[in-house]
Amino acid sequence: MKNNTSLIYTVFLIVGDFLALVGAFSIAYILRVSVSHARITTPIHAINYLETFLALLPFFILFFGLLGLYSRRIYEQRFKETGLLFVGVFIGILFIISYGYVFNIPIFPARLVILYGYILALAMIIIFRNVLRLIRRMLFRYNKGINNVLLVGDTKLTRELIKMLSPLEVSGYRVLGVVGGVKHPLRTSAPYALFSDFNQAMRKLGSSLHTIIQTELYSDEAKNSQVLTYAQEHHIAYRFVPGNSELFVGKLEVEIFRGVPVIDVNQTALIGWGRIAKRTIDIVISIIALVITSPIMLLAAIAIKIFDPGPVFFRQIRLTRFDQKFNVYKFRCNKMEFNGLLPEEAFAKMGKPELIKEYRKNGDRIDNDPRISKIGRFLRKYSIDELPQLINVLKGDISIVGPRALVPNELEQYAKRYAILSVRSGLTGLAVVSGRRDISFDERRQLDLYYVQNWSLWGDLVILLKTIKVVLGHKGVE
Repeated sequence: MKNNTSLIYTVFLIVGDFLALVGAFSIAYILRVSVSHARITTPIHAINYLETFLALLPFFILFFGLLGLYSRRIYEQRFKETGLLFVGVFIGILFIISYGYVFNIPIFPARLVILYGYILALAMIIIFRNVLRLIRRMLFRYNKGINNVLLVGDTKLTRELIKMLSPLEVSGYRVLGVVGGVKHPLRTSAPYALFSDFNQAMRKLGSSLHTIIQTELYSDEAKNSQVLTYAQEHHIAYRFVPGNSELFVGKLEVEIFRGVPVIDVNQTALIGWGRIAKRTIDIVISIIALVITSPIMLLAAIAIKIFDPGPVFFRQIRLTRFDQKFNVYKFRCNKMEFNGLLPEEAFAKMGKPELIKEYRKNGDRIDNDPRISKIGRFLRKYSIDELPQLINVLKGDISIVGPRALVPNELEQYAKRYAILSVRSGLTGLAVVSGRRDISFDERRQLDLYYVQNWSLWGDLVILLKTIKVVLGHKGVE
């Protein structure tokens, strides 16, 4: 959610694991090849060994991620984390051995390098993670990385959670207050408010709140809905104690939170290490794509200047994650007289206000749109007008794959806009490969919502491949 401390911690875990693995297998090589005088099975120069290992090391990190070692529910449980580290390092070494066997490439100069590497890697990663955990707790003392929590409910469990989350220096959680249905029965020092004053209490807390934990599910479902809706609309993490019969929309995870079983409701599966992986892929793809398409974009800019003089680029305010506004970049396709105007304004200016009904009815498109220039029609046909958005991707405004970035007044029409805006908008997305402009506004937003709640790296790859097919086939364009 809005508190990025878990994400920052995950970044340090990934970097630390990477460096620990490099150090471990480098020391393993030195111990067996340089220090030991025993005969070497396969003489391999140190530089060649290190180059090959560094090239394959990202797969170690990938296996760690798939095992959940960068997930909060794992790294906050030392014993479970240690057990998975044994498995992760073992799988990583098996992968490297298999790679060498399949491609007939000698990687390890001797078998003992593998054994030394395994032992050292485990030891160094475990030590590193515990040191990082200790540093994290030290930062808690200086009020850094704290997660501010609101408890909702009057149960005995509420009082127990308050005790478990103190002291602050150990848990990293600060209880800002408690909201309940009766007059303060808990005898705690935490600020208390009646549920009837829920909205007022939320206004007092403002943007300082990071997590809501509901310890009591009310018989009045409207109250439960009020709490969940507030959390989702304000991008606040929400957890509740098991016992709710309602099926909440989102990614559900059962975890042990300070000794108490809770269900963690995330609006999207795109959290933790997945966000890091997705952003890394966005940067790599956008840089490569900008280099490859730069000649095409240069020709497009020249063509616009020649055939429809005026600004080359079209800029417009769009929405992305957490309701953030940004300027989207596209090649200008509209005639200069209609540039920058909303559809309603443009059709009214040309004296054809009746076209707006047809435009909205057809899912924000109209055959032979009179606003578009001849060169603009060509650019749209081959999706060349979208290429400048690669700059937005590189800047971090949007992702390569995600929900379509819309102008604020368009997205306000959709009731679950807060769910769609829990991730970065995208250059392409599920709606594009499922019909593009051939499906209605509501259908496209439903597909965007499905993408947000069911995100996966594999799904992004499939959407990218299908996007190429859609663009080459001109499906859904004029």
